[in-house]
Amino acid sequence: MLRFASLGSGSKGNATVVAAGDTVVLIDCGFSLRETRRRLALLGLQPEQLTAILVTHEHSDHSAGVSRLARQCNIPVYLTQGTWNSGRLEGCPEVVCFNCEHRFQIGHLEVEAVAVPHDAREPCQFRLHHAGLSVGVLTDLGSATSHVVERFRGCDALVLEFNHDLEMLHSGGYPAALKRRVAGDWGHLNNQQAAALLQQLGTENLQHLVVAHISENNNCLQRAAAALATVYGPLDERVVFAAQDRGFDWLGLPAVAGQGQPLQ
Repeated sequence: MLRFASLGSGSKGNATVVAAGDTVVLIDCGFSLRETRRRLALLGLQPEQLTAILVTHEHSDHSAGVSRLARQCNIPVYLTQGTWNSGRLEGCPEVVCFNCEHRFQIGHLEVEAVAVPHDAREPCQFRLHHAGLSVGVLTDLGSATSHVVERFRGCDALVLEFNHDLEMLHSGGYPAALKRRVAGDWGHLNNQQAAALLQQLGTENLQHLVVAHISENNNCLQRAAAALATVYGPLDERVVFAAQDRGFDWLGLPAVAGQGQPLQ
């Protein structure tokens, strides 16, 4: 079985766990070591069980806790050369740099790194494969390029950013420059952009859809859900909303018959 969960999702910290067999990877870590341990424990995990940490980009809500966690628990960190060159992840005991568009193996998981438009050094997002199934983690991008659509089409599960509502962003208290950054092509997806991207990706094969990275200041669950419903239809049990304070609990994808072994 391919399983995934979240420690938290939003501008105050992000971390996603993906597991297959005894392979457990953490995608990003924007929390302190103590908070990371606490949140992992809620999922029945200890940091020492982590096989690797994957980093999407260097912004602090995704990277602030990576180095200390990796150092204390001797966990290898995988990231792009550009993210490493940012200087924000120094002190990791073992660093593995990859190029966007590469696929590589970590234990039972095959990792696909996909370049995305975001205002960081060399940002990427990930699609992880196991036993004929895949989960896509797709947040922190300002626009949905044809390349992103191609690479994330056909996921069995998807964690997708619905970051902001344009009306709330424009009428809110952010400085003008920050509003332009968030809403720009290298910022974050708004509700309508995310819904349009989902329509291009298709929902027929999705077993789980997680609405993620929802801004606490410039969005709300009701507006994100309304935008999603325009392309998804009535929301059902397959749809989960990730929270900043607790992420979301384990979601599982059963193994395809004849491929791989179920997670013990």
